[in-house]
Amino acid sequence: MNEQRTSGQRHAGVIRFDRPSAAWEEAYPIGNGKLAAMVFGDPRRERLALNEDSVWYGGPSDRNNPDALAHLGTLRQLIAEGRIREAQDLAVMAFTGVPESQRHYQPLGDLGLNLKLPPGEVTNYSRELDLSEGIARVEYRVGNTTYARETFASFPDNVIVVRLTSSSPGGISLRARLTRGSNRYYDEIVKADASTLVMRGNTGGKGGLDFRGIVNAVADGGSVKIIGEYMLIEQADSVTLLVAAATSFRHEDPEADSLRVISLAAAQSYETLKARHISDFRSLMDRVDFNLAVDAASGRECDSLSIDLRLKRVHNGASDIGLVPLYYQFGRYLLVSGSRPGSLPLTLQGKWNDIMLPPWDSKYTININTEMNYWPAESGNLAECHEPLFDMLERMREPGRRTARVMYGCRGFMSHHNTDIWGDTAPQDIYIPATFWTQGAAWLSLHLWEHYVYGTDREFLERAYPTMKEAAEFYIDFLIETKDGLLVTSPSVSPENTYILPNGESGQVCMGPSMDSQILHELFTACIEAAKTLGVDDDFADTMATLRSKLPQPVIGKHGQLLEWLEEYEEAEPGHRHISHLFALHPGTRFTVRETPEWTDAARVTLERRLAHGGGHTGWSRAWIINMWARLEDGEKAYENVVALLSHSTLPNMLDNHPPFQIDGNFGGAAGIAEMLVQSHAGAIHLLPALPSAWQEGSIAGIRARNGFEVDVSWRSGQFAGATIRSTKGGRCVVLAGGQVLAVTVGGREIAVTVEPGGAFSWQTVEGCAYVLHA
Repeated sequence: MNEQRTSGQRHAGVIRFDRPSAAWEEAYPIGNGKLAAMVFGDPRRERLALNEDSVWYGGPSDRNNPDALAHLGTLRQLIAEGRIREAQDLAVMAFTGVPESQRHYQPLGDLGLNLKLPPGEVTNYSRELDLSEGIARVEYRVGNTTYARETFASFPDNVIVVRLTSSSPGGISLRARLTRGSNRYYDEIVKADASTLVMRGNTGGKGGLDFRGIVNAVADGGSVKIIGEYMLIEQADSVTLLVAAATSFRHEDPEADSLRVISLAAAQSYETLKARHISDFRSLMDRVDFNLAVDAASGRECDSLSIDLRLKRVHNGASDIGLVPLYYQFGRYLLVSGSRPGSLPLTLQGKWNDIMLPPWDSKYTININTEMNYWPAESGNLAECHEPLFDMLERMREPGRRTARVMYGCRGFMSHHNTDIWGDTAPQDIYIPATFWTQGAAWLSLHLWEHYVYGTDREFLERAYPTMKEAAEFYIDFLIETKDGLLVTSPSVSPENTYILPNGESGQVCMGPSMDSQILHELFTACIEAAKTLGVDDDFADTMATLRSKLPQPVIGKHGQLLEWLEEYEEAEPGHRHISHLFALHPGTRFTVRETPEWTDAARVTLERRLAHGGGHTGWSRAWIINMWARLEDGEKAYENVVALLSHSTLPNMLDNHPPFQIDGNFGGAAGIAEMLVQSHAGAIHLLPALPSAWQEGSIAGIRARNGFEVDVSWRSGQFAGATIRSTKGGRCVVLAGGQVLAVTVGGREIAVTVEPGGAFSWQTVEGCAYVLHA
């Protein structure tokens, strides 16, 4: 295929197939945050599986259990007395949502293209997804004619664009149709004009949203006409199809808005639409460049293979180092494609779901999965892609206040382990190991603090702090005191694990699981620091410090592991997919190799025990494990799990496999790869903290570090070779480089550095200056 790149230009990579996709798991994802599609690439029967991010079943509802508060005291007493079976029976009745389920995400529908081709065999077929440009391309020959397609989702113009060309004049003839499920989940399809079809419908349920899906054709030569529900294009030299969609979630009149969008896009040439899209997409993707050196012969061999064959080779034990940067950049690509300012955040399936009632409802599971979706946002230099998560958190505040008040008699706001488009905060499911967890808003609020500590934008912190504060306020009222004087959550669970009592009974509901205390330690600390930075709320900060001092401390068990619950229980599943009690290692910041070695040693034992019993068997769990080994500065273990993620939990199109498909592992894996190369959570920029021996030579440029720094680092023969650190806000830069004190120059002039305790070194930076580090 023709690749339009300038010499020396950064490029995130290309994912290639040498055949059409036989299934959804081989199709290519494209998106602009609001609109998304899976592109299949069949020569004769193309399918675009379409999504619009606000197409959700039903409207807002109050699902808070009205009997919860009256039974809260009894439930807590049963838990404290160890009467777990009775506690869980009561919780199922009084502390589940009514009804039990939130709203679910739905597909918009399919755009099907039946292409009329001349007789003969399809040859020279190729299909690629360009990660830098955000374009899915297909090319093939039939006889003497070459056919090509380019498909992309434009953020600037808010349309999906499909361009079909032929090397033979008048070579494009096709029939297009919009459909939605085998049961036709739409009300009607009508002709808006001679070249525009409109799908109208409602998502269903009380308060369901009205949706519109629109396809328009702009043909060069030939003719376009509509017959019934079909668009017929005959003998065109080329065709540009434009797809727009909207719902009543954002628009009073979604049809008028979509037609306006289509009209504006259709008034531009294809070349203009494409150029605007590429400029926008590259402005994000090109911020980070990542390369690993590979043997020339093996590199050529791997690059010549389609992506499915490369993954199959890794599954069979072969090495393919070049897949690592490609996988990392694919994670960034998915974030750019699925989460843009003004869009909804990424669901369990990102934005790519084609099932009317999808697995786990394709909503927001906030006891790990939604948070993991955004782990690479800050370090991966895509901070604006984080914004939809913050918008969702704001939508959750009012429902979360009601849940806090009605179910628990508390101030502040809170959420359980799921939410939906409406910010529903009531308990989800009757699934005891997850349902009765009260830390959803607390964990999400930490993303606000993370965004601040990377960018140090005071105005953002001024907006975010009230949300963080309100999430913390809930625990002033909710925490209860044990007989030992500790403050703990109750009821709760350790997501989503099961313990075994000494009498042999199993249980999930508990008080004060380790994860809760670790999250609250992080949240209370963030609130204290935020109040100090802003110069406000001294009394509230003092309250947070008092509560923090009374939280249970991490405890090491008989195996040398960290305890998951207040007491040392056996686990029903020693290889459980959740590793919740290591939150303080990652994504938390409290456990560090140099400051808390006893706890990090115990975290290592915990990980080893999980893996020895089959842990990491889901994609997102394996991704979390990569991040944890990276924080433990064990590059070999981290890389071992990168390989396991690629070989056992990655679908042929590189999407994550839970199984079934669940996108969080892509983001967690990308974040883990970044953590292996640069860390900044422990007060210093740590260069190459978990570099594995397999990555002998390489470089990464444009990765962000906390406190407003951007880092380029390279290495040769497994050793640091050089780095550049750019200061975006000024301030003191602290660097840890394997115990070395490196020479630092700015503008070719060496500057003095201060040697810090523990082997780090530091210097004062000036905003906008780049500092070069030399071995």
